[in-house]
Amino acid sequence: MGSRKVNFKLRDWLFSRQRYWGEPFPIVLDAAGNASAISEEELPVALPELEDFKPTGTPEGPLSKAKDWLKYSDRFTRETNTMPQWAGSCWYYLRYLDPTNAQHFFSKEKEQYWMPVDLYVGGVEHAVLHLLYSRFWHKVLFDLGHVSSNEPFRRLVNQGMILGETEFHFFEVDGKGISASEFGKIAEESDGEKGVLVGYHKETKQRVVATRVEEMLVERKGDKWVLRANNAVVVDARSFKMSKSRGNVVNPDKIVEDYGADALRLYEMYMGPLEAQKPWATRDMIGMTRFLNSVWRTLVGDEEASDPAKRQVQIVDVPVPDALDRQMHRTIKKVGEDIKHLRFNVAIAELIKLNNEAGSLNPVPREFATTMTKLLAPFAPHIAEELWEKLGESPTVHHSAWPVFDPKKLAESTIEVPVQVNGKLRDKLVLAAESSDEDVLAAAMASDKVKPWLEGKTVKKKLYVPGRLVNIVVE
Repeated sequence: MGSRKVNFKLRDWLFSRQRYWGEPFPIVLDAAGNASAISEEELPVALPELEDFKPTGTPEGPLSKAKDWLKYSDRFTRETNTMPQWAGSCWYYLRYLDPTNAQHFFSKEKEQYWMPVDLYVGGVEHAVLHLLYSRFWHKVLFDLGHVSSNEPFRRLVNQGMILGETEFHFFEVDGKGISASEFGKIAEESDGEKGVLVGYHKETKQRVVATRVEEMLVERKGDKWVLRANNAVVVDARSFKMSKSRGNVVNPDKIVEDYGADALRLYEMYMGPLEAQKPWATRDMIGMTRFLNSVWRTLVGDEEASDPAKRQVQIVDVPVPDALDRQMHRTIKKVGEDIKHLRFNVAIAELIKLNNEAGSLNPVPREFATTMTKLLAPFAPHIAEELWEKLGESPTVHHSAWPVFDPKKLAESTIEVPVQVNGKLRDKLVLAAESSDEDVLAAAMASDKVKPWLEGKTVKKKLYVPGRLVNIVVE
């Protein structure tokens, strides 16, 4: 007996604001409240000049004060609601396609070439701001035939928020410290001026305001933080959203001044997965500074080194040593894949590993030096450009071709094979990766560390799991 029906419900609060700043709706109302659209020739509707545009606290909003503007004609008055402050500009990505076009808001050819956007990166707070509004406008323009795609963005990635430094708090009642684990609920509350951390005791339900302590007064015990003065008291360790009220805002200008822009870029990408929420720790910046200094020493040298041979690195046109060459090609492949999938922290880890593999190589093969610089460039563009110049290359590393890996060099040239006798490890053999099963078993039986465990015994079984281990069973 039933029939299918679709109901639409417009939530006005998503798109209507009772404030002055914002784009006025091109709508007029008659005496009965019936709405009509004005003609296209009258668009856009500009805000009236007002000296007093403070909120009125009424549904009509502050535009109701503009009496002359409000009266559209003898029969109609203007709608006083405005769009959410920046909703009207959320199709800006389309104008970027053709910003100097004076005839149209963009050409169809450029829209069809560039759209839809391949990747949208934004915070989760944009979900009901820019993302919602841009999709709204895009779908309106699609229905009108102005754009060729129904959706504006192919892929959405929400980057995680960087929180302030980890803060430590402990609870105290009548002068006695109480572990944070004894509180069922711990949350930030406002005391009227700023936020405080408050805990509610599981048994007594007592509300206790926590006391913040400096990091030097606590220490880590397993997976918990405790007071140094009393390890029995577990403290609460957490990070909060950066805000002026908490005083935990990190000024990037100061970080750049102390460590450099490249170190800051590297640290932010190395903190963890892009989508994860991560706490800031200024002390960890030194790790990225050391890495960049190490790359410089590897490819340029150390002017302050006591050993004259280390002050200036020689870049020569010689083959890259086999082990380093294989590691370099694996890194090219891995970093390229990691950048594509936005795994920047993993890519940087691979670069650190490759630099460590190079060690204090001197002279340095030119192929390795240029490849390392190219791989570093997306993450630390300034030092990469300096290195490129030091290598005598031109005009800029950022216009050079991305390195190409050789699939034949991705495999290890050698493998490490543990050798067990009756299930107990007796030796580890380093063999050529292409060794046959028979060669591996023969090397295991001939090992000086294995032979003593075979003397006077009968070999019942020899098993080789390729690339994994050798197990010899004796009686």
